[in-house]
Amino acid sequence: MTSILRSPRALQLTLALIKPDAVAHPLILEAVHQQILSNKFLIVRTRELLWRKEDCRSFYQEHEGRFFYQRLVEFMASGPIRAYILAHKDAIQLWRTLMGPTRVFRARHVAPDSIRGSFGLTDTRNTTHGSDSVVSVSASREIAAFFPDFSEQRWYEEEEPQLRCGPVHYSPEGGIHCAARTGGLGPA
Repeated sequence: MTSILRSPRALQLTLALIKPDAVAHPLILEAVHQQILSNKFLIVRTRELLWRKEDCRSFYQEHEGRFFYQRLVEFMASGPIRAYILAHKDAIQLWRTLMGPTRVFRARHVAPDSIRGSFGLTDTRNTTHGSDSVVSVSASREIAAFFPDFSEQRWYEEEEPQLRCGPVHYSPEGGIHCAARTGGLGPA
């Protein structure tokens, strides 16, 4: 993988997944989406998909052999998921904080207003997944698994400077943020 040259002020990307337990409930899905927007994340890409078991196994291969692995694979392939590429100056840590602890019991006590504290059901059905590290390049690897046509390098070269410097517009129809048009050509 080639290194991507970034400005020290560049926005950071992370993968955010909304798991089948939340996607199955439109009010929960919308509440999570609104939390993403209200925490000033920029939605770079989004898609809904059904995940095949083979893809789940590959994605979670680091957990193979652990007691929860098969249950996690079965659950993640059980219904639609929503995948986002989110951008923010500290996207990975901010998304992890917004999600709350992985274990729902702990989330309810330590971070009751977090997504998992509010909507999580069990440690597997905990509403969300997020990349865990910049160092291990997990965000880049995970983004590529869900958005194979997305070029992180091209995004940093072409889109990131415009989104970072603004103005930015959220398009509810497309579900993503884009650089707002300027110059009096009509509404952005």
